[in-house]
Amino acid sequence: MPAALVCLDRVDKSFNNGVTALQGVSLTLAAHEFITLLGPSGCGKSTVLRLVAGLDAPSAGRVESPAAGGAGAADTAYVFQEPTLMPWASLFDNVWLPLRLAGMSRRDAAEPVRAVLHTVGLSDFESAYPGELSGGMKMRASIARALVTRPRLLLMDEPFAALDEITRQKLNPDLLDWWRAQQLAALFVTHSVFEAVFLSQRVLVMGPRPGRIVAELAIDAPYPRSAEFRVSSAYAQACRALSLALESAQAGSDVASR
Repeated sequence: MPAALVCLDRVDKSFNNGVTALQGVSLTLAAHEFITLLGPSGCGKSTVLRLVAGLDAPSAGRVESPAAGGAGAADTAYVFQEPTLMPWASLFDNVWLPLRLAGMSRRDAAEPVRAVLHTVGLSDFESAYPGELSGGMKMRASIARALVTRPRLLLMDEPFAALDEITRQKLNPDLLDWWRAQQLAALFVTHSVFEAVFLSQRVLVMGPRPGRIVAELAIDAPYPRSAEFRVSSAYAQACRALSLALESAQAGSDVASR
């Protein structure tokens, strides 16, 4: 296993309102690895991403990542559940934004912006505005904006949750193509067992608050993963194992709360 790009070691996170979001969370993410955090709402999945992104600090424990401490923030890209595009700006200008903030002129940015728009299948829409795009196209644009900086680490917080199932199933293999092409490390958050199995090399199951990792499942299917993988026995078995792990975590929480 390559050296860890991200490491959380016995991390706790509590907020000023008294809520303990995370307790004793430990995980590693290697360069070029794809890991998914799976768990119920409120279990701290997004909090883990914020810690890795350097947007929050742990209350206890240790977080190591390119963005921790701010030193390597440029190596990290964050894709949120909503595309968060600027409605007044063209698609080109939305994707240019991180390069612009880094001091790159529009002229110098033209080549990398158009290259990444081609990668995500939006070459014909660089002059369009977000209001003219479908939900799936907006999310592609948001991912393009993340990829244009060529980060080492891609953090994704339920990016496909608001999309219809057909669009979601199209974007899942596309995401894997982009991840493999740019040799990223990816930490992905979802509520979907089916999405977690399709995308990941490893799935970490989190229990209800206070969030902690209660199970881990390796998905050994090779890449690229096609539609045939979704109807394979290996896929069905992995989905069943993850579903049982989630049920077990929820049952343990229910017992503890009585």
